[in-house]
Amino acid sequence: MTEPTRNDQTAAAGNPNAGQFAIQKIYIKDISFETPHSPQIFAEEWTPRVNMQLSSGATSIQEDMTEVVLTVTLTVTLGEKTAYLVEAHIAGIFLIKDFPKDMVERMAATICPNILFPFARELVCDLVTRGGFPQLLLAPVNFEALYAQQKKQNAMDADGSTTEPEIKH
Repeated sequence: MTEPTRNDQTAAAGNPNAGQFAIQKIYIKDISFETPHSPQIFAEEWTPRVNMQLSSGATSIQEDMTEVVLTVTLTVTLGEKTAYLVEAHIAGIFLIKDFPKDMVERMAATICPNILFPFARELVCDLVTRGGFPQLLLAPVNFEALYAQQKKQNAMDADGSTTEPEIKH
């Protein structure tokens, strides 16, 4: 005898306590592109050094609605000169309903940035090429690992212990 299959909607309909998660909107909140040494930088040999910083934050905007903003900051240098700077804030409004508070926090720090990152990647790539530079593709990011690392750091800070060696990449 085979078991009947259930999709998520059926499971949610059968369980009034099942949580709901949905994307309501994705948009550009803020964007900046600067080429402080153009046009001279275009004559330089292209051996860039890329420094990327990521951050995200979540804000409750109404009951069960959360805005998550993913910030990508890139500084690309050639030697001592800055070739270009990019800062993009990609935001999304998400329905996160009927989940425990710790799960909402985790979803806002991992699932939502994972949804937003491809939009940020495309935007950054487009800005860079329209700025006259070679294409720059951002590597995938493990937001789950970043969240775990941040939680561990917060726990260490709360305990006052800072004896663990710093990890550099």
